[in-house]
This record gives sequence, structure tokens and C-alpha cells, in this order.
Amino acid sequence: MSKFDEKLAGYKANMEKLGIKYDEDKLIACTKACGPSIYNNDGETVSGSDQSELDTVKKNYLIKKLGLSESDDLDAIVDHAIETMGKSNRNKYRAIFYYVCSEKAGKFPS
Repeated sequence: MSKFDEKLAGYKANMEKLGIKYDEDKLIACTKACGPSIYNNDGETVSGSDQSELDTVKKNYLIKKLGLSESDDLDAIVDHAIETMGKSNRNKYRAIFYYVCSEKAGKFPS
């Protein structure tokens, strides 16, 4: 099993634990959109309380990868992901965070 497959299996298990239904192909696309950050302990997660990190998610993922614009309610999309994954959840994995944001926005990376 490749490292990518191991990470993907962990994300699937975490999503099941959180009660988030997912489409495997979309989860794979969101995980690939994370790039090498999934292999870095710090980069693998998103801090829901760090505004600069959330701004980076908006700029680099929602706008650049998904093609949303500043006029879209990016804050609502990010807030939805934080709520869905749980505010007190310290392990907001980036791939899952991106997946939940993508679901809310109705778009996925290609």
C-alpha cells in the first residue's frame, strides 16, 4: 500500500467516525489537491482558530483550485467545514476540510 493510499484510508476512517458521508472519487481529488502537505504533520491539518491559515485556505484552495471568487461567501464555506468537523476537533485533516468545503461550494478540483 502506498503512502497516499495509507493517508486516504485514514481520512476515510476519520470521516466515518465524524459521520460525514463521502464519495471516494471526490475524496481522492481533494486529497490530491492538498499536494505534499498531507505528508507533513503540521501541514496535514487545518487550524480552525488561526485566521491567517483560514485566509490561505480561501485564497489557495477555494479561489485558485475551485475557481470561486471573492464575491462568493468564502467565510460561510469555511465556517461550515469547521462546524461539520467540530470546533473542538483538533485533527481537522486538510483533505477532509477541503472535501467539506468543496461539498458546500458544489465544486471539486479536477
